[in-house]
Amino acid sequence: MKSIIFTLVGAACAATAAWAADAPPGVGVDLKNAAGASVGRAQVTEAPNGVLVRIEAKGLTPGWHGLHFHEKGDCSKADFTSAGGHVHAKATIVHGLLNTEATEAGDLPNLYVGADGTATVELFSTYVSLAASGRPALADADGSAIVIHANPDDYRTQPIGGAGARIACGVIAPKG
Repeated sequence: MKSIIFTLVGAACAATAAWAADAPPGVGVDLKNAAGASVGRAQVTEAPNGVLVRIEAKGLTPGWHGLHFHEKGDCSKADFTSAGGHVHAKATIVHGLLNTEATEAGDLPNLYVGADGTATVELFSTYVSLAASGRPALADADGSAIVIHANPDDYRTQPIGGAGARIACGVIAPKG
């Protein structure tokens, strides 16, 4: 199984430039590291039942990284804590895609970064929307953020699945 994953990731990374040209329309998000340098882009597109997210990143540590939507469109602090916690749908917050009690709408699958420090992924979340639709809106009055963490998310441990420090952040700006 690992050899298949590595092959697919390698092929996807090789196609990054071509893929950027045909990104679906939506909200463009600049991803930056703690030094303020660009580490890639994300495109968040509204879909009938959620959002489609396309991420192209570079200059990251190889391996798996937690990936979440955070509640505030603010990446101003170097440790990205200004982005707040994960987006959630209920007052009681429980993390984890593999947790039957989960209530966090910001939970996303892990991001895999290849040996060359690049990652390209397209994923879909039914937990959120860009605008108000009965699901938490990413582009609400204070926006939200896409955050890449240093470690993989185990999808169960509270409060963030053991994903560790925030290493990259991008603002999903409010509508208007």
